[in-house]
Amino acid sequence: MRRAGQVVAEMHAETRAAAAPGVTTAELDAVARAVLERRGATSNFLGYHGFPAVICTSPNGMIVHGIPGPYRLEEGDILSIDCGAIIEGYHGDAAFTMGIGRISAEAQKLIEVTERSLWAGIEQMHKGNGLHEVGRAVQDVAEAAGFSVVREYVGHAIGTAMHEQPQVPNYWPGTRGPTLKTGMVFAVEPMVNAGSAETEMLDDGWSVVTADGRLSAHFEHTIAVTDDGPEVFTLP
Repeated sequence: MRRAGQVVAEMHAETRAAAAPGVTTAELDAVARAVLERRGATSNFLGYHGFPAVICTSPNGMIVHGIPGPYRLEEGDILSIDCGAIIEGYHGDAAFTMGIGRISAEAQKLIEVTERSLWAGIEQMHKGNGLHEVGRAVQDVAEAAGFSVVREYVGHAIGTAMHEQPQVPNYWPGTRGPTLKTGMVFAVEPMVNAGSAETEMLDDGWSVVTADGRLSAHFEHTIAVTDDGPEVFTLP
């Protein structure tokens, strides 16, 4: 899983470097495919319930699961990229949001707060803690900044499948949840909206957008619970 995580980190680095005004999201998918081929990894996104690409590209008010295609990035956009990799049957999964050129102050704040909320959640991933303390920490950071946390889409355990149980909500559901133990691995992925937490699904059956049309950001890492605390597999 460490090896798979490093492939995902490289996919992030390469797509981040390539994302610029005038570039299409399909071109970013091609960049990510080249990393997988070069590293001898396979995609856990391509073909998943019929998904047609190796990355999800979600601009502006799109929260998650955007399909790469002809959309051409523009100055001022924000873009979330989510991707994964499989090495010898084990999965890595991570996401980030970036600005394209100069972005608004609100967009910059949203990106920074969402990433900070992810790290607040990761800091709770010590053996003996309740899993839902992760979501409480995410929610506290996001809502303190005046933003809202998406409820319908959550993080998850990960291992020999991309999505395993239990789920990892990005909010406090009212109970502490399962007790964290050494060897557990989770993908923690806050999705934070500038406005309402409400979501809508587009007609393509994949793309999820904010109901009010305002911006959304998404960050994710794959993290193991170890005797020495959390280890993030998808950091470069």
